[in-house]
This record gives sequence, structure tokens and C-alpha cells, in this order.
Amino acid sequence: MKQLFTNGEYLKAKSTDKLPCQCNGCGNTFHVEKKMITYGLKHNKNINNYCSNKCQGLIIDVRIERVCGCCDKKVKRTPKIINSSKSGRVFCSRSCSVTYNNTHKKYGTRKSKLEKWLETKLIDLYPELEIHFNRKDAINSELDIYIPSLKLGFELNGIFHYEPIYGQDKLDKIKNNDNRKFQACIEQNIELCIIDSSQQKYFKEKTSQKYLDIIVNLLNSRLSLEDMQ
Repeated sequence: MKQLFTNGEYLKAKSTDKLPCQCNGCGNTFHVEKKMITYGLKHNKNINNYCSNKCQGLIIDVRIERVCGCCDKKVKRTPKIINSSKSGRVFCSRSCSVTYNNTHKKYGTRKSKLEKWLETKLIDLYPELEIHFNRKDAINSELDIYIPSLKLGFELNGIFHYEPIYGQDKLDKIKNNDNRKFQACIEQNIELCIIDSSQQKYFKEKTSQKYLDIIVNLLNSRLSLEDMQ
């Protein structure tokens, strides 16, 4: 803020009198009460620098033009938002952000305790076998477990795949996704084994062993066939 008054005018003015100042945004003259000017000078605060919120926004809101990482639409974002992006991309909307992240996510982030336990067990049992967990690169949709060399996949379907815990609409969406996933595996010549884990209400190693046995038995069977060929 540039002061357009003299020291004499300042000293003669009452606390509620307004003195002329120049806006840092548009350069126009506007008036500020003496008590506000005094407060800013006393506390070394840069207040009363702008004649309006609009002018303040012109200075503070420094945005950089970028291209949306999903749809290529031009957008403007602040340096803070650009620098905080984990993917190095910015998006024009939440929809584009979700679409990009779902399309490019290679590893799942929402694993059940059962899935985590099975992953640990299978890695220990088959240290030399390449096993993918919660990845999307095989069919562009997440598979809980996938063995590329055998083209064999496993899906662990909990109670949410069979009962409308969160409503019928949600269940219908889950079932439609399951059907699309199954069809995608057929198109890619992948054998998909669906394991119904809905009976397990809470994770326990004792009740999880039967699911591990199903996977191990089928895996060993396929590996034996591979060795015979």
C-alpha cells in the first residue's frame, strides 16, 4: 500500500478518519481509517494493501496453466497444487483425477487382512514363482492373485459380492464388475478361479487356511502339468 497522505495529515486525523492510499492491485486511490493504518504500521502487517477482494485475488492467486492429465483440457492451478501432485499431473476435475488413477494404478491399496495373509504365505511357499497381487495389467482390471506363467488368476469374493450390505445398487455394480472381469479373463485366455470367502466374518488364520489350501492345490496341479510338458 502506498500512502497518499502527509505526516501532518496523519497526525491531525482522528482514529476514524479515512486517509487516501493507493491500491497495490489496480493502482486506484481508496481510503482507509487511520486506526487501521496505525495497526498495520505498529505490528508490521501488510494489511489494507488492496481496495477490494478482487484486487487482492489478482495478486495472491498466481496460477500456472497446465494440461489435464486425463482429458488434455487446459487448466490453471497454483504452484502449491502442482508441486503437491504425487503423479506429477494436474486434473480439470475430480472425475478426471479418479479416472486417471484407476486406469494407471498397478497395485491395489485396499487389501483385506485375508488377502495380505495369503500374499505372505504364497510368497513363502513359492519364492521362485512370479505372482502378481492386486494388479491391473493383465486385464486392465484388478485381479487379487495372478500367476502370469500359468495364466491363472484368483478372486476372493467376500460377503459384499453376494449380499446388499450397502444397498442393492451397490451390489448390482459389484456383480456387473465381477462379470466384466470374468469375461475379460476369457478373452485373454486366463483361467479365473472364484473363491467364495463370504463365510469369514472376521479374519483368523485358522479359518483362512481353507482358502490357502484351495489356491495351493490348484497351483500345484497346474505346476505339475507344466513339468510334464
